[in-house]
Amino acid sequence: MTVTAWNKHGNAQRGGCAASSCGSSSDAVAQLPDAIRAKVNNHPCFSEDAHHHYARMHVAVAPACNIQCHYCNRKYDCSNESRPGVVSEVLTPNQAVKKVLAVAAAIPQMTVLGIAGPGDPLANSARTFETFRQLSEKAPDIKLCVSTNGLALPAAVDELCQHNIEHVTITINCVDPDIGAKIYPWIFWNNRRIKGRQAAEILIAQQQKGLEMLVARGVLVKVNSVLIPGINDAHLPEVSRIVKAKGAFLHNVMPLIAEAEHGTFYGLTGQRGPTSEELQTLQDACAGDMRMMRHCRQCRADAVGMLGEDRGQEFTLDKIEHLEVDYAAAMVHRAEVHAAIEAKRAAPATVSAPRSAEMLVSLPLTTAGTKTPTPPTRPILMAVASGGGGLVNQHFGEANEFLIYEASVRGVRLVGARTTGRYCHGSAHCEDGDTRLHKTIRVLDGCEVVLCTKIGFEPWGQLEAAGIIPNSEHALERIEDAIAAVYQELIAANYFKQSRIETQRLTA
Repeated sequence: MTVTAWNKHGNAQRGGCAASSCGSSSDAVAQLPDAIRAKVNNHPCFSEDAHHHYARMHVAVAPACNIQCHYCNRKYDCSNESRPGVVSEVLTPNQAVKKVLAVAAAIPQMTVLGIAGPGDPLANSARTFETFRQLSEKAPDIKLCVSTNGLALPAAVDELCQHNIEHVTITINCVDPDIGAKIYPWIFWNNRRIKGRQAAEILIAQQQKGLEMLVARGVLVKVNSVLIPGINDAHLPEVSRIVKAKGAFLHNVMPLIAEAEHGTFYGLTGQRGPTSEELQTLQDACAGDMRMMRHCRQCRADAVGMLGEDRGQEFTLDKIEHLEVDYAAAMVHRAEVHAAIEAKRAAPATVSAPRSAEMLVSLPLTTAGTKTPTPPTRPILMAVASGGGGLVNQHFGEANEFLIYEASVRGVRLVGARTTGRYCHGSAHCEDGDTRLHKTIRVLDGCEVVLCTKIGFEPWGQLEAAGIIPNSEHALERIEDAIAAVYQELIAANYFKQSRIETQRLTA
């Protein structure tokens, strides 16, 4: 298997160290060159481990787009919808900067500011770069990122680098224009609208050129790809191979969101999204030749907070309009908070097994020196209710999402996150609780264990009836350690000799 190594400038090159094919958690990050490690250590989107500790923020200053995608419908005033392209307020650069300073002061663990829409940032270059210019001056401790479809990227690389932007995400759904013609109905290029295969050819060429230019300048590039069953699913491993060869740092394969109520072309024409199993299988197929992102939440274009949460409604324009922020003082406090986070991250490293999305934790099955035969096992999925920090620290009924891990004799790895919506909203809102609980159980299909801090009697019983084992015995433990312990418990209970429903009683 060919993997990526990193030269002294931090640029990707073919061949070399196998460790670099690992995931982006703490152990894998520790093996990167110093220059790369410093760039991703506290970036929640580029580091799996960092997303447990650090927050991000998007500002919606870019309303216009230069391409049309069949999966996209940019909407406004939609605070309850979490998907790319959705925003509640479009901001001017001055408003965006004021909001960023307010958020960074109130959420000191916020390390990253990104511009991702609701259109394309580089199709709104004046607004985008004015925002970056001001933030470079007023908030030099915040990492600046941009996410783009890549059509206007080559012409913008020099200016991106002038603002010390070290992280760029390009959405690349194909490298075959025939497939591209099924995804992009048109692009706006050189002051005219171009359609069909020609449009896809131009877009693909610009994306590849921009990727190469960024890598040559030492910029870390994450490639996003939307998995569209029947359109590009069989093609995405080729996309992954090519962008890896050109030096992309990370590949994020995301599921298509295509509900009819969203008003997208795919949604209105019945194009289905992938199942969780299809997504994981495709990610695993790409992972053989590419560092994969497994913790993406497909954030709104105005998201605020930790991945998996959105605190945007706390910082609307009307709430920050008259707010005065002493950012010099805030920077001092932010530095103290970051130092405390790093001390906490470093502390378990001497006593805990290494963590990684791809490099798996060892799970010994027998006591050293014994001749006990190895019991039968197989990989299983476990869902974890976590509010952050890399811990099992959330009540089942309060979880809006669950992190999904695969456990096997090889170890533990994160394979994704599934949004469920909160099951419990208090006794005053329980009339539709059964409906929400049934939805949660459907979303957790394929999982055999759920780890949480607490869980009520009713959901416990319904999970068991669905063949899912509830477990609240590892509250506040590190997720990987808890999953490893549960897997050992299942082995000891001969779980793998029985069917799921028959053996769930053994660990109830």
